[in-house]
Amino acid sequence: MVKHKSLLLCIMRKQRMHFDKAFKDNAVKLSLERKNVSELAQELGIEPFLLYRWRKEFREKGDSCFPGNGIQSLSEESKRIVDLEKRLNDAEIERDILKKALGIISKSGR
Repeated sequence: MVKHKSLLLCIMRKQRMHFDKAFKDNAVKLSLERKNVSELAQELGIEPFLLYRWRKEFREKGDSCFPGNGIQSLSEESKRIVDLEKRLNDAEIERDILKKALGIISKSGR
């Protein structure tokens, strides 16, 4: 009987659903207009916790929420930090190359 129970659990397990940005945006806007979020979630065919999570993300990030598959939504400050870190790394690489070149040139001059 144990084998059948585990097989039944595997069959009953739900597949993960993916929702696009437009669906999430519309769901959040509808949830802000309505009082009963759980009822709306049931109508949309999603779990209420998803709707609450999407609402929280919308409150925190505004229009930059729900960027897409694996794409991080970065604020302007975060984008600037990433850009500056890249430029710093490039400058350090250039410095190291110049140090090595200077060492080679100074050895060959002797």
